[in-house]
Amino acid sequence: MAQETTTSDDWREAGEAWGDRATDWAYLWEPYARSANRAVFDQLAVADGTRLLDIACGSGFAAHLASERGAAVSGIDASEGLVTIARARTPKGDFRVGDMFALPFIDASFDAATSFNGIWKGCEAALLEARRVLAPGGRLGLTFWGQFEHLGLLPYFVKVIELSEASHAAANVEHGDTQNVIEAMLTATGFERLERGTVTVVNEWPDIEIAVRALVSAGPSVPAIRAVGLDHFCDALRTVIEPMHIPGVGIRITSEFDWITACSRQSPLQSA
Repeated sequence: MAQETTTSDDWREAGEAWGDRATDWAYLWEPYARSANRAVFDQLAVADGTRLLDIACGSGFAAHLASERGAAVSGIDASEGLVTIARARTPKGDFRVGDMFALPFIDASFDAATSFNGIWKGCEAALLEARRVLAPGGRLGLTFWGQFEHLGLLPYFVKVIELSEASHAAANVEHGDTQNVIEAMLTATGFERLERGTVTVVNEWPDIEIAVRALVSAGPSVPAIRAVGLDHFCDALRTVIEPMHIPGVGIRITSEFDWITACSRQSPLQSA
């Protein structure tokens, strides 16, 4: 989830942004996607012996869930800090720092490839690379933000857009449009859609300060922090989070992911 870029020239910058507070992201935020990870792995029939590549793997939370199913997992992410955590989580995995637009893996080397909120509008080159490394019959699974009205984290993103420079604000808006263009992206890169659905994910934090700490760790926060300063940004986040805090319960923010699965149009799966 750490490589939200649309050109290969930007991947190192993205890695720095997402890796700035890698441990906070890994332990305070990334597990929120567990339900989406499981839904996609179920759709892809990830099981014992599956050779799985997770693209923009973050700190390897999803890959670790796949490894618990018996999959042989690999991952790539732009952030060295997040990849370090991924290697600690799953020592038998093959996790690399690199560019999702130029995957450092040989052709046809995986049975399944996934990217959980890591491949966005404009990232067709990453889909072409995913197709290259998939073996015949291999499948692709992706998630991305669902409808805005079902996005509990929307107030956070609105605040990020409000406080960031215009170019970064526009990038966040573009990412949100992925739901509307993903099928065209897959078609353009030689994939055939299989299934599509939605799943609810939940961010859970015990109090406002932990929630702010988690939100600050996300890559989209970095441009806002650079624009207005960390203290100002944290104060702004507190105003966003405070209405969501329930004493004795904490903070639970539900959002919707869309998921989609696909395979190559040239795959034997389609002609069987």
